[in-house]
Amino acid sequence: MKSSHHYNSTRNVVYAKNGMVATSQPLAAQAGLDILKQGGNAVDAAIAVAACLTVVEPTSNGIGGDNFAIVSFKGQLYGLNSSGFAPKDISIQKLKDSGLTEIPKFGFVPVTVPGAVAGWVELSKKFGKLPLLDVLKPAIFYARNGFAVSPTVAYYWKSANQIYQKHLKGEMYKSWFDTFTKDLHVPEAGDFWHLKDHANTLEEIGKTAGKSFYQGNLANQIDAYSKKYGGYLKKSDLMAFQPEWVTPVSINYKGYDIWELPPNGQGIVALEALNIVENFKIEAKKKVNTYHQQIESLKLAFADGLAYISDSSSMKTSVDTLISKSYAKLRFKEIEDQAKVYTEGKPSSSGTVYLATADCDGNMVSMIQSNYMGFGSGLVVPNTGIALHNRGHNFSLDKNSDNVLAGGKRPFHTIIPGFISKDNTHLGPFGVMGGFMQPQGHMQVIMNMIDFKLDPQQALDAPRWQWTEGKKILVEPDLPKRIIKGLMDKGHDIQIEQNSGSFGRGQIIIKNTKNGVYCGGTEKRADGSIASY
Repeated sequence: MKSSHHYNSTRNVVYAKNGMVATSQPLAAQAGLDILKQGGNAVDAAIAVAACLTVVEPTSNGIGGDNFAIVSFKGQLYGLNSSGFAPKDISIQKLKDSGLTEIPKFGFVPVTVPGAVAGWVELSKKFGKLPLLDVLKPAIFYARNGFAVSPTVAYYWKSANQIYQKHLKGEMYKSWFDTFTKDLHVPEAGDFWHLKDHANTLEEIGKTAGKSFYQGNLANQIDAYSKKYGGYLKKSDLMAFQPEWVTPVSINYKGYDIWELPPNGQGIVALEALNIVENFKIEAKKKVNTYHQQIESLKLAFADGLAYISDSSSMKTSVDTLISKSYAKLRFKEIEDQAKVYTEGKPSSSGTVYLATADCDGNMVSMIQSNYMGFGSGLVVPNTGIALHNRGHNFSLDKNSDNVLAGGKRPFHTIIPGFISKDNTHLGPFGVMGGFMQPQGHMQVIMNMIDFKLDPQQALDAPRWQWTEGKKILVEPDLPKRIIKGLMDKGHDIQIEQNSGSFGRGQIIIKNTKNGVYCGGTEKRADGSIASY
């Protein structure tokens, strides 16, 4: 593959032996490295980065969001689902009675129980070496003493402010503007910003090992805010929440095991798509046919994902069936030389952070955290910095859907961490964040590494595409013109998208099994950074 034809590499791949942290914001990556150097392990570093990102990249995640992780610890693989459920009191009937015909993006209706804090606590308790408060200290420092805003974060902050000023009317949204704007203005790149309420909240979480958030003072403040504005979320919902340890699921793709978490996340879409595309003879050079085969395989997998993925307790179709080789063969037979429509679903993009960490003992973490749609619901619990997410927006109000809204149920979730291994040896974490782009990004970077022999940085830098609906495909401007023309000839509705934010933001760390050296790639479409030693 002639690299110059297919991607503009903006940086070199990074190698290091003792530890590595890859994420979308340099201060957060450095925070993770600091924790490793203080004697923390990859899990401590991951929590430090995740907490720090709620401060320095609040445009994508927050204390009031969800997270998921795949952890390789002492040679074992563990999965953590720390996504919250819908408040017990909510129901389709109640929403209809209040005049709603769909779940709104903003306000209290789409707010589900925030799982992120419980995820940090659970990871720390099970695997951490350092006290949780120590691990949160870098985040507390930046929130209290201020941080310089990085370029990509400034761009999305401005964009969110424009949307929120237009749509968020009323007193209940005042706290968002108080927290994230100054006289309705947001910071530019390089401006210095403080989040002092955020610092106090993180400190309280650290000192109480998260209990304040789910049972104590912070839980009371969340409850009071919800009650004041007719929200469904209650302290009893927070008290009832527990993160869930799950067994990651995998498929073997050309000798490599690709791991994702089981539903309610959409990771199995990536696995099914890889299973389908494996039936094609992929050429060493990326030609029009390769793109067509990737796109059609992905569309088929999404048709199933959007129809069947929900909280695992209410899925009527088994995960094993959806990611079986035999089922993939059946779906593969539907693909023809021209683009087809397989689904009525309409995926869209959103804000998330992804991070990967690795330590000197070979432990590695693939972790993803999100508020959804940038800052989330537009609600910030007054005087706490807790921006509540809006994951409930992904529920369906169709009573026949597996993903139908119900109190105590988790919604279809877009955020997914990935992991790769070979012959029972763990190679490393990978992820591409960005709403419904995520399984598409997972498929593309995995094929870039396995089929096209690219290193982690090249695999991330290569131009991406994104299916959005029907035959509509967004492509990056650096995709070769001959490929674009070839795909249009095959019936794809191709649109060149200038905004690189549409194509997700990824991180990859892969371990060399011979010498233990880590090889890392980070995202050129963000303020991506790798800290290592």
